[in-house]
Amino acid sequence: MGQNSVRGEGTRKRVPRARELGWDDDLYGAGEATGAGREPSDEEVADADAPASGRAARRRGDGAAGGTGGGKGAGGRAAARRRAKKTGKRKVLRWTAITLSLLILGTAGAGYLYYEHLNGNIRGGARAGGDSGVKKAAPNALGDTPLNILLIGSDSRADAKNVALGGGKNLRENKPLADVQMLLHVSADRKNASVVSIPRDTIVPIPECRSADGKETFRATTDQPINETLGRGGPGCTLTTWESLTGVYVDHWIMVDFAGVVAMADEVGGVPVCVKSGVSDHPTKAQPGGSGLKLPEGTHEVKGKQALQWLRTRHAFGSDQMRAKAQHMYMNGMVEKLQKQNAWTDTGRLMGLAETATQALQVSDEIKSVSGLFDLSMQLKNVKLDRLTTANIPTTEWSQDKNKNVLVKKSADKMFAMLRDDVAFDKNGDPAGTKPKPTASAKPKATAESPGTLGVTVVNGTGGDAEPAVEGRARTVAELLQGKGFTRAESSNEGGSRADTVVTYPKADADQGKANALSVAKALGLPDSAVRADAKAEGITLIVGSDWREGTVYKKPAGEAGDIPDGAEVLRADTKDCMYIFDPYKWDGKS
Repeated sequence: MGQNSVRGEGTRKRVPRARELGWDDDLYGAGEATGAGREPSDEEVADADAPASGRAARRRGDGAAGGTGGGKGAGGRAAARRRAKKTGKRKVLRWTAITLSLLILGTAGAGYLYYEHLNGNIRGGARAGGDSGVKKAAPNALGDTPLNILLIGSDSRADAKNVALGGGKNLRENKPLADVQMLLHVSADRKNASVVSIPRDTIVPIPECRSADGKETFRATTDQPINETLGRGGPGCTLTTWESLTGVYVDHWIMVDFAGVVAMADEVGGVPVCVKSGVSDHPTKAQPGGSGLKLPEGTHEVKGKQALQWLRTRHAFGSDQMRAKAQHMYMNGMVEKLQKQNAWTDTGRLMGLAETATQALQVSDEIKSVSGLFDLSMQLKNVKLDRLTTANIPTTEWSQDKNKNVLVKKSADKMFAMLRDDVAFDKNGDPAGTKPKPTASAKPKATAESPGTLGVTVVNGTGGDAEPAVEGRARTVAELLQGKGFTRAESSNEGGSRADTVVTYPKADADQGKANALSVAKALGLPDSAVRADAKAEGITLIVGSDWREGTVYKKPAGEAGDIPDGAEVLRADTKDCMYIFDPYKWDGKS
């Protein structure tokens, strides 16, 4: 039983002995001893032609090493030579395999060391510098969420390289300013991306922030420019300010200084930019200083110090808004250049970029690794140029200082709502009807409880954008809920600032809590996306944001793809545009 009647069937084939294949021979003296690359000797021919017993006897020096068969004729000797050559080939293969094994191990070791070297290059810091109260967006029907990255350009002179590039030796001890601030929003389906900028001298509410080491706390302000956030605890404070201002959860920040800009521009071989006329950004009687940028009319690939000059030019472009537009042109040009270089698939190109980027950039801690940065970059590789849109948040002159700006509230609110709701800034999206429809799994499994049994705490979060909270707003909305059957709704004495109205529920109560929160949102006309899980919540909480400062009917800010307000200075990556040069800085290309 259990044995097959056919001999050998169902059994494993015999594995040849290692010695027969030459794999366990002496590892040294391998050149001539292997027989590779030469004709076998007569002794080897005879030995190969002899039976095993004869070969063994010959190795012992036994004279009785005779043999039988056709080994003594010409045909036998020829066959023996072929067998000896084959033995030599086996030994060559053996050494090839050993060499390859060592190479693979060596490469793996070098790869690991290089990986650790790159990781050692990266500088990190805390993601947030304070508590904005903003939560990550709810996933879409496929379980995907948008990706938001805050890009920061620092004017720090703490490093000698930055002083050499940006001047200001007397500024080495000064706290850095966030000269450039861009929020990169990548859609949940990773098919489109939007970039919005706020000019550096824009006055915005800045929340309370902590220093990176947690030893210093900076009080909230309402009359300071947004570029000062970097000196109030680092890039984490800049991120917290953006979250508080926009209601958009920011996943990561990435910061670069003067030297980093130059290094990255050189690594990609120059970034294409364009001017409608020659430009020379030099000091004038009206405006001292200047970036030193000097370019003739047309398109140019800037790199090195010239790339930094382009990003820092303000007077020649006419305003901070136009400077931000020039920065967008630069960023679009870099993305285009990287795509043309196949940077996401060309290993050599990727390694060069990795070396430069890990030294040039500082990032939030959760992406402080080569794998973190690589995974992040892969999120961008499928965004086509005609789906990458850059824009400025419209601003106007601040009444207290004409050299500073404030946001145009209506335009800003609309653009912030588009970011929160993942509405594309372009109109080149999928045709109607091709986007994934909500699925049954997106709905809670539980059924909402009776409104009269639900306790709802209403919080007044209408303060913000340099405006005070609407007095009595929480009480008004609580009474509205009571009239709709939520008789246990109560207003809270707590206040705050939140851009968007949300209903939160305990994260631990995933099914029932979500169902109950959705019933509250539906009663008020709030969208499902306004319902959020909160690990700190003890019950259902309605936070009335600055997007619902008045009225008893919530009106969701309208947002359609590509419907960007006037004054946003929209620039698409697939369109060729050139920067207009302000008259005093036009250059004829000769002097």
